[in-house]
Amino acid sequence: MKIFVGLISLIAVLLVALAGPLYKFGMIELATAFTGFKFGVFVGIAALILLVIQLLFKRNTASVGSALISAVLAITAIAIPVSMMSTAKKVPPIHDISTDLVNPPAFVAIAPLRADAPNPAAYAGIEAAEQQREAYPDLQTLRYTQTQPELAAATKQAVENLGWELVNIDIDNGIIEATDTTAWFGFKDDIVVRITDNDSERLVDIRSKSRVGGSDLGKNAARIDTFINELDSILAE
Repeated sequence: MKIFVGLISLIAVLLVALAGPLYKFGMIELATAFTGFKFGVFVGIAALILLVIQLLFKRNTASVGSALISAVLAITAIAIPVSMMSTAKKVPPIHDISTDLVNPPAFVAIAPLRADAPNPAAYAGIEAAEQQREAYPDLQTLRYTQTQPELAAATKQAVENLGWELVNIDIDNGIIEATDTTAWFGFKDDIVVRITDNDSERLVDIRSKSRVGGSDLGKNAARIDTFINELDSILAE
């Protein structure tokens, strides 16, 4: 019984943990990966039920160590998908975030890289803008006194510091593009930064968009916040 419960718990956590890498390396489709999540939760719940039965009726077959390990594995398999679902309920189901909702920065060099992506390079539209405005009201155009070349250089440094792949830097037009690849699933999200002159100040807008998925679970907004903090830190040096 002890070995059986431990095996079920291990299977549960593997269904969840391996979903990302298997999708990342092209071994399964995204729908299959999410199905693995679902079954991981079910198997995890089954493992916990079996563990409770073991502890109540077959206590002599259980040890504190094995029971603890099985419980941790099963709870982990349940907690990760449930946490993601909880996050999905708290954020709008959008995947295209911009500090400028009227005239979002356009992808240039990245556009061809998104040709086969489920989410096109074009901006998601008014509905997405309205949902973003309600969910992330603090994301707005940034204003700096530094020159355009200085801001472009700082932006490039921020991209490198954050570990993003620099795709394009056009200092003359104030455009910097990059791609951020998530560690677990290998999702590619694209970022474009636009720097424009406005009399004595420079306006900086950032847009981050996922190539895959309807909801980004708040990742793009968080990425923009992270970039802003990194940029401000570099400019303050």
